[in-house]
Amino acid sequence: MFRKNMKKEPELFQNVSEGLRRLYRTKLFPLEDAYRFHDFHSPALEDADFDNKPMVLLVGQYSTGKTTFIRHLMEQDFPGMRIGPEPTTDSFIAVMHGDQDGVIPGNALVVDPKKPFRKLNAFGNAFLNRFMCAQLPNPVLESISIIDTPGILSGEKQRISRGYDFAAVLEWFAERVDRIILLFDAHKLDISDEFSEVIRALKNHEDKMRVVLNKADQISTQQLMRVYGALMWSLGKIINTPEVVRVYIGSFWAQPLLVPDNRKLFEAEEQDLFVDIQSLPRNAALRKLNDLIKRARLAKVHAYIISSLKKEMPSMFGKDSKKKELISNLGEIYHKIEKEHQISPGDFPNLAKMQELLNGQDFSKFVALKPKLLESVEDMLANDIARLMALVRQEETNAPSQTVQGGAFEGTKSGPFGHGYGEGAGEGIDELEWVVGRDKPTYDEIFYTLSPINGKVSGAAAKKEMVKSKLPNTVLGKIWKLADVDKDGLLDDEEFALANHLIKVKLEGHELPPTLPDHLVPPSKRGTALQA
Repeated sequence: MFRKNMKKEPELFQNVSEGLRRLYRTKLFPLEDAYRFHDFHSPALEDADFDNKPMVLLVGQYSTGKTTFIRHLMEQDFPGMRIGPEPTTDSFIAVMHGDQDGVIPGNALVVDPKKPFRKLNAFGNAFLNRFMCAQLPNPVLESISIIDTPGILSGEKQRISRGYDFAAVLEWFAERVDRIILLFDAHKLDISDEFSEVIRALKNHEDKMRVVLNKADQISTQQLMRVYGALMWSLGKIINTPEVVRVYIGSFWAQPLLVPDNRKLFEAEEQDLFVDIQSLPRNAALRKLNDLIKRARLAKVHAYIISSLKKEMPSMFGKDSKKKELISNLGEIYHKIEKEHQISPGDFPNLAKMQELLNGQDFSKFVALKPKLLESVEDMLANDIARLMALVRQEETNAPSQTVQGGAFEGTKSGPFGHGYGEGAGEGIDELEWVVGRDKPTYDEIFYTLSPINGKVSGAAAKKEMVKSKLPNTVLGKIWKLADVDKDGLLDDEEFALANHLIKVKLEGHELPPTLPDHLVPPSKRGTALQA
């Protein structure tokens, strides 16, 4: 009796993966199992789902450059790779790290407990014959895995000829991956019916979605603006969310640009996309935590729906007619649950899909509401998740910076081809002469109009000149801190020239450096700056 009344001890976790696994097995899975969640929404999670590396899913119509994009990231061919203008990739290929090159066919892949694909078995042989894993030793794959998908075609015939539910398979992957990249070809923007269906199937995963407008070097700037506008308009109609999805424009392969006019734009866009992909390992635990929360919220709503249907069913006669009536009135049941349990409408499963799935179910096997199972999930969401969140932050702090290394990610890291090298505050980085010296005569003329005393101007005098740039005080304050190298609250002629140079850098649209780079330190201050 005494034990029963004692306050429950909080769960203790060694790490995030182990914590997620234990919470799922002990608190969420029993609720899912009791209310047949796996028959309606998503198969049960396995250990590999919590331990696997971040995955990137590539989706697009045929010949948009999906396979070429993977090859560009890794800078290496992978087993089973085929590239061409016709629909070449007819399989789902999981490109993963391995000690040597090799291919694992789908049927063998879904029985491997170390791979997160066991539940794909449910899609049958037609799919498994079109699924494989390409393994190879590549530094990029040490941090992430990439899923290449068959090119999406247009026309009803193509959909039927697949022999499996293509959209359902993509939805299965979407739930488990960390990033979904939709690729479009700047030359052919028409979004086929199947592609629209696929994008709608990914509807609950907009936070993972990024769009790449590929082969943008093949058209002029004017055409590119029109194509970009058309793409945003088309996506707005399909995705139907208030947020604008992030679109990266470029030419993602290692070939010369056909129309080089937009080179700087393409470089900046590629860099942004690479930063986004490189952040995946660091954010993987947070993504798994977020997905578990989403799953738990859906499982709770599902339990309320199933138990409500069970409650309404007669015990003896008229079961079939009552079942039909309940399915047709499912929208009203949703509304009732929403009001009774204060649940957001966005947490409910798709109405039409749920009605379709309920048609094939035996309502007599449904169970009534089990408050203890729901309380356990509520406790997980209210308490355990908060503790895991703290552990996520702790792991991020303790672990070395986790980013994707190797392949194309190395090409822009350092040297003269690094992103932004020699531009803005980096201008003159490898020159012998002080880069500010070029314009110093002009800045000196202004300096001497400010009546310097002992070769220096006061902060008040410098401010009058600096505010003419119309930059905000927060920016000018930072420029002052960088330019006042000797920290005496005054500016000599070199420091004043430096301040004006940094104003020019900012006005040209570049960011200011957090600290003054060595090549910008005035020549007379170089020894002092090093000592400071």
